[in-house]
Amino acid sequence: MAASAALFLRLWSELRLGARGLCARLATPPPRTPDQATEIGSRLGTKAQAQGPQQQRGTEGPSYAKKVALWLAGLLGAGGTVSVIYIFGNNSVDESGAKIPDEFDNDPILIQQLRRTYKYFKDYRQMIIEPTSPCLLPDPLKEPYYQPPYTLVLELTGVLLHPEWSLATGWRFKKRPGIETLFQQLAPLYEIVIFTSETGMTAFPLIDSVDPHGFISYRLFRDATRYMDGHHVKDISCLNRDPARVVVVDCKKEAFRLQPYNGVALRPWDGNSDDRVLLDLSAFLKTIALNRVEDVRTVLEHYALEDDPLEAFKQRQSRLEQEEQQRLAELSKSSKQSLFFGSLTNRLWPRSKQP
Repeated sequence: MAASAALFLRLWSELRLGARGLCARLATPPPRTPDQATEIGSRLGTKAQAQGPQQQRGTEGPSYAKKVALWLAGLLGAGGTVSVIYIFGNNSVDESGAKIPDEFDNDPILIQQLRRTYKYFKDYRQMIIEPTSPCLLPDPLKEPYYQPPYTLVLELTGVLLHPEWSLATGWRFKKRPGIETLFQQLAPLYEIVIFTSETGMTAFPLIDSVDPHGFISYRLFRDATRYMDGHHVKDISCLNRDPARVVVVDCKKEAFRLQPYNGVALRPWDGNSDDRVLLDLSAFLKTIALNRVEDVRTVLEHYALEDDPLEAFKQRQSRLEQEEQQRLAELSKSSKQSLFFGSLTNRLWPRSKQP
């Protein structure tokens, strides 16, 4: 610690000397050679006839002012760099304030400071890019507790809520119609997880207002995402759940780019109060669960290229219902025909009565 303080005092004294030198340069104009003085004097003599004294003084020192600004910027940058290295280059301390030894203790003092600072910012960058844990959710519940067979991962903004701003109220979030129905119908079949790219400070009170009855099992925020190419990606492999039984619902396909066949991409909700998308989503997910699909990716793969997966599901469902009605109508018609011919045969050739 004494060596670090000595290094800091030495650097600070050098910065003070540099600042004093700069002030001296500001007070004294830069020296000129005799040739430069003669040339400047001749130039000023020729220009004095065309320009007034005010304009001559205005054109003397723009380049010198730029040099002064560069010197100041350099001093500030050097001072900030030294401060960062001094603050983040020291050993960590424990609860009692004692230093915790690390792998840099045997290096020279300046090298220690630099390597610790580099390691700190490297770890911080890694914390932003990677999820906070390789297992974001605890292990599934075991008997006698009930664990739903599937896991539903929902985004908050754009799927369940719409942000609105007005001059009178500021930022407010509007609830999408059908949230209560979605939670009530899917809670017995799906473990509901809110996994949002919002920060926890923003999203936590919003989730409380959306789910007053506690249907949501877990909450994950931006720090649990994987940052890739400017997007916060939700890595299903970190959820500690079987990927074959995980469905992700988001309004951005980039959010599940690592597992594209685990996701359903909805159009972002624009705040329309007549919206019924969550009701269609509930019917779609109930169909998957009630049919006991072993791998949801085999179903979601068919809707991966659709612009509106739920509309495509509704169209296919309607077509299947029409085909089923037509089949039942034909079956009913054939059964009626067989009954008619059976009764006609009995009338034409009545069976002999038993004695």
